[in-house]
Amino acid sequence: MAQKAAKQLAARNTAILNRAHMISLAVNILFIILRFAIFGKSRTRATYLLYFALSSPAFAIEFWFEKIGRPTNGPNGDLQKSGEDLEAEGLTEFMWDVLYWSWGCIAIVSLLGDKAWWLWAVIPLYSAWLAYTTFGSVRQGMAGLTGQGGRGSALDGGATSKRQKKLEKRGGLKMHHR
Repeated sequence: MAQKAAKQLAARNTAILNRAHMISLAVNILFIILRFAIFGKSRTRATYLLYFALSSPAFAIEFWFEKIGRPTNGPNGDLQKSGEDLEAEGLTEFMWDVLYWSWGCIAIVSLLGDKAWWLWAVIPLYSAWLAYTTFGSVRQGMAGLTGQGGRGSALDGGATSKRQKKLEKRGGLKMHHR
């Protein structure tokens, strides 16, 4: 079967995108029904502005995922492009976190009111924490490369395997690393 991995990725991306669109639709319809129909007396101009301002990143991320992740088929139905992996680590994973948190904030705001928009402030705090921990681990990795790390440094040769130790014990081939 030709392009089995690409076809699996395309099917997985299609399912992920369809699920994301359905969740987004459900959350936004919930907000509209609850905030504008049931709790109509509590809505103000700020309700509209906050909803559009703080929902726009979720819409932008969802549009971006649609653009990069949706598979494309040729005129005869064969797979031309499977799309980027939407389950990749790194920036894609962070964007999913922002999307999920935005949906959660919209759902909570629809139930509790406009003051719950402050929950959205967690996203920049999470970003700062993620950047700090990433920088800290990179800094520790660099310290290990320069010989300043606490564990085996690059100068003492690092760990040797059992096979290397046996060969050295017999007086045979001593392993030299470049």
